[in-house]
Amino acid sequence: METVVGLKELRENLQTYERKVRRGHTFIVMKRSKPIFMISPVNEGGWETVIDFTKFRKSGISAKELLARLKKL
Repeated sequence: METVVGLKELRENLQTYERKVRRGHTFIVMKRSKPIFMISPVNEGGWETVIDFTKFRKSGISAKELLARLKKL
């Protein structure tokens, strides 16, 4: 079930809402009586690795280097 929360309320009490989301709650965030976005927990099983930049370099690569490599493709 989704709960409606105002943007100002969310900003002022972000840590409280973070804890609630971690426990499984979902919130629809409103601004001036209009929904603007939804906050929900991440489905841990839904993530997959698309590319592992540590294969290029153990510490990964910078965004600048990534863009340079993409331009070469």
